[in-house]
Amino acid sequence: MIDAVVRRAGIDDVSELIVIEAQARAALVDARGGARWLEEHRSIGAGWAEAVETRTVFAAVLVDAELDVVCGYLVLDVDGGIAVVDQVYVVPGARELGLGDGLLEAAVGEARACGVAVLEGQALPGDRETKNLYERAGITARLITVSTRLV
Repeated sequence: MIDAVVRRAGIDDVSELIVIEAQARAALVDARGGARWLEEHRSIGAGWAEAVETRTVFAAVLVDAELDVVCGYLVLDVDGGIAVVDQVYVVPGARELGLGDGLLEAAVGEARACGVAVLEGQALPGDRETKNLYERAGITARLITVSTRLV
């Protein structure tokens, strides 16, 4: 039997997190708003070992009797009274198993434990899956930013 588990990411997850983040970023290259998001959110890349030690990182894991497979992650940053989901991603083959919902549930719990007043995240225009994920967790749009390149 395979179970879906969300837990704090650790040093043993780093190699899988590097690969999954690369997949997440590759998926944004052609997405509307993706190039801008990639510019504003630097890759953690080789810095995952430090990130799991110094930031709040949750891993979504499929577990059976013999192995754990990291299938997604969420990076949460807390600054003052605001918690921000910097990155959230579940690999396509593991979607619809509740892993994304579990990641956001863990983030909400951590934000409450830190005593913050607000939890924020971002979804790209047209990214219905991420928007729905946030809405299921009660996180709704409060501001939509529009832009166009002039040069």
